Amino acid sequence: MDSSRTNGNRKTIIIGGFGPGISTAVAEQFGSNGFSLALIGRNAERVAAGAKELTAKGFRAEPFVADLSKPEEIRDVVSKVRAALGSISALQWTAFSFSAGDLTTASADEIQEVLAVAVGGLVTAVQAILPDLAANKGALLVTNGGLGFFDPQFDAIGVKWNAMGVSVANSAKHKVVALLAHKLKEQGIYVGEVVVTRTVTTVKDNNDPALIESRTVAAKFWEMYQNRDSISVTV
Repeated sequence: MDSSRTNGNRKTIIIGGFGPGISTAVAEQFGSNGFSLALIGRNAERVAAGAKELTAKGFRAEPFVADLSKPEEIRDVVSKVRAALGSISALQWTAFSFSAGDLTTASADEIQEVLAVAVGGLVTAVQAILPDLAANKGALLVTNGGLGFFDPQFDAIGVKWNAMGVSVANSAKHKVVALLAHKLKEQGIYVGEVVVTRTVTTVKDNNDPALIESRTVAAKFWEMYQNRDSISVTV
């Protein structure tokens, strides 16, 4: 079992791409297990409100503002998190861009934007946090989506929903997770993703098979963090 302590101090998790839904549920899940919470997002009001709400629930949560598609902002915000909350034990990446919905008309900049978050931003964040993750035998936990699957059904949905860009980004992110899982294992760092194939809801005890509660996804991340075995789990 995880003690949620590093060198006698509370462990810290970065929630990259904080907002309502999965990232909030993950923050509550890890906060309830003793983690300090670093909430990172582009919307200052959203992360501030989230930190205030989580603090009111008894968690230690701090807001940080950064564009997670920009390497220099990522490196800067990681330094700020470390200064405020200490060594980082986990990174949970939920950030994504919904740009480049139609690949037949999307500009090169729009295509680069979705990959800048899903690949460039994620890898930059890992590089910035890597010394901490190695020292703490930490974890990288990634939220992914079924639109990245090589599957005719999901391909059709990606086109119908005008989500072709994020579909490509999800596929790329899946490969990044797999590669990092093998690369970082030798340093004692766990890497895993939860691939969400249903619509996420915050409504509790929902029996609709097309929906999945955000807290269910968060619980799966916590289970993976503790067990440290599966690289990819689909829910």
